[in-house]
Order: sequence, then structure tokens, then C-alpha cells
Amino acid sequence: MPGHLRIKVKAPFGEVIIEGDSAQEILNILEAMPSEFIGAISNMVSSKLTMPTRAQLEGIVEYTTEGPVITTREKFTHYEAIGLVLYASDEKSSAATHIDRLLQSSGVKAMVPARLNEMTKRGLVFKPNPAQPLYKLTTQGDKWIEEEVLSKLKGRT
Repeated sequence: MPGHLRIKVKAPFGEVIIEGDSAQEILNILEAMPSEFIGAISNMVSSKLTMPTRAQLEGIVEYTTEGPVITTREKFTHYEAIGLVLYASDEKSSAATHIDRLLQSSGVKAMVPARLNEMTKRGLVFKPNPAQPLYKLTTQGDKWIEEEVLSKLKGRT
């Protein structure tokens, strides 16, 4: 079809293909897309395709009314502790103050804001909305928890 354009946008869950008859039409489609669109789809896809988080974390994290608390006796770093709390949290996100409270309940004393800043630089966490205090695991952070941290902690239990 002459003049027909197609762009592929890589997303954490795969690709989004946007088509239009002109560059302006594609720009209009992108502008009309809600900012939460990719995140919402990513969460839906990952929740449908991955093993339930609670089953993966059995023996490592206990869910309380306050949120996830680390219960394993194995050794882990402050980064791993923060990652585990985020991984076990609703929508894999939480505020630094809440993470700090959960880590204290877990018996872990960490400088959470400083560690989150370092984890952001490493590409493990990000702030979905800079105006809000929430941090969320990136796709890389998810893989790090699943492939390295959980396998390390489960391998010893």
C-alpha cells in the first residue's frame, strides 16, 4: 500500500506495532496512547505467563499485612533485599520509606534511598513517575531477581 507506514516499538513484553497512512497519523496515535499503556500491558502479560510470585518466594519471603517480609536465614546483600521486597510487592513497586520499614521488619538495616539510587544507575529499578516516590523493578531487575538472587537463595535451602 503506497504511503502506508509501520513502526515497531520494543517493549519489555515484546513489540508494539503502530501503523498509519502518514507520519502525522502515527504521531497522533502515539500522542493519544495513555502513558501507562506499555506498563499496563507488560504487567498483564507477565502476570499471565510467569509462575505466581508467591510460589517462587516460598521459604524466602512471608506476606504480612504490612507487605512482604524477608524470612530466609541465607546471606544476601542490601541490593538483593531491596530487590526481593520490590519483586514481592504489588505491581513490583513500592516507596523507599515503605521498603525501609519492610526491611526493618526483616531485620535488615540498609540506607534504602542510597541503594535505590545506585540500583537506578545499574538499571535494576526506575521511577515510573518522577513526581511520585514509587520505585519499580525494571525488566532487567526482574530477571536479576529470578535468575540470580532467587536461584542463589533457593539453591541453599
